[in-house]
Amino acid sequence: MEIGVLTVPLTGQPLEEAVSYLDELGVSTIELGCGGYPGEDHLPRNEFLGNQTAQAELREMLDEYGMEISALATHNNPLHPDDETATQADTDLREAIELADELDVNTVTCFSGLPAGGPDDEVPNWVTAPWPSDHSDAHQYQWEEVAIPYWQTVADHAAEHGVEIAIEMHPNMLVYEPSGLVRLREATNDCIGANFDPSHLYWQGIDVAEAIRFLGEHDAIHHVHAKDAKVYKANARTKGVLDTTPYTREGERSWLFRSVGYGHGEDHWKDVVSTLRMVGYDGALSIEHEDSLTSSREGLEKAVDTLERAIFETTPGDVYWA
Repeated sequence: MEIGVLTVPLTGQPLEEAVSYLDELGVSTIELGCGGYPGEDHLPRNEFLGNQTAQAELREMLDEYGMEISALATHNNPLHPDDETATQADTDLREAIELADELDVNTVTCFSGLPAGGPDDEVPNWVTAPWPSDHSDAHQYQWEEVAIPYWQTVADHAAEHGVEIAIEMHPNMLVYEPSGLVRLREATNDCIGANFDPSHLYWQGIDVAEAIRFLGEHDAIHHVHAKDAKVYKANARTKGVLDTTPYTREGERSWLFRSVGYGHGEDHWKDVVSTLRMVGYDGALSIEHEDSLTSSREGLEKAVDTLERAIFETTPGDVYWA
C-alpha cells in the first residue's frame, strides 16, 4: 500500500509546491480535486481535458517527484432535484471520468448523491427510517426511479473509459453504509465500488474491519480514504450521534472528524491495513484532513507518521512455516 493525500487542504499553494512538500513527507500518491465540493484548484478540468500538452507537463512534474495520482475527486450531488445543480454535478462527474481516462488514472471518487423524496419536492431528503410509511415510499422512489437509472448510465460511461467509480459512503447521501453501496453496485456494474472512508462509519456504530470484510467479499473497494473520527460520549450520551451542531463548536458535538490516530489508536489502524490486505486491497491510503483541532499541515504530518508504521511496504512472502 501507499500513503497518499487528497490535496484540498493545500490549495493555497501551487500544485508543484504541494507535491514537493508531500514528497518530503514520504507521500507517494495524490488525489486531485477536479470539480464539485473538492474544487479544482490543483486540476482545473477545462484546462486539462483534451489538452495533451498540459497533461504531458503534469506527468513530467509528477515523474520528477516519483508521485502518482490515485484518483480524481469530484464529490457533488448529481441526483439533486434542482435541475441546474444536478446537471452541473453530472457534468463534473462525467468529465472527471473522461479526464481520468486521458491521464491513465484508474479511479474517480465521488458521492452517490441524494434525491428529493418525490418528483415534486425541491430539496434532497435523507430517509433514515421506514415509518411513517411515506418515508418508505420516498426511499423506494429515490432508489428505483432516480438513483438506479442514473447510475446505470454513469456506470456504463465509466466502463467505456475503463475507469472505476469509488463512491464515498456519506450520511446525507443515498449511499451512506456498505449494504447500500453493494445494492447500487449490483444494480449497475463492477465499475461501481467504494471509496472506503472509515470516518463516516465510526460514528454510525459500524465496525470498520467488518465493513472492509463485507465489501471485500463483493470485490467492492476501489479506493480508501485515511480519515479518523471520534465519538465524544459525554455529549453523545444525552443527544445521540445525529448531530447538527456546527463543526466549529467542537466541545458541543457528539463526534468530530480527527486526524489518523486521534480517533482510534495505532493498533486499530494496523488492523485496518491488515484487513484491507486480507481482502486484496493494495492501493492508496489517501489522507483526507478535516480535523478542526489542528492545522492542515500538522494533521497531515501526524497522519503520515501514524500510517508509516501501519502499512506494509513489501508483498507477502511464502508461508514457509506451514
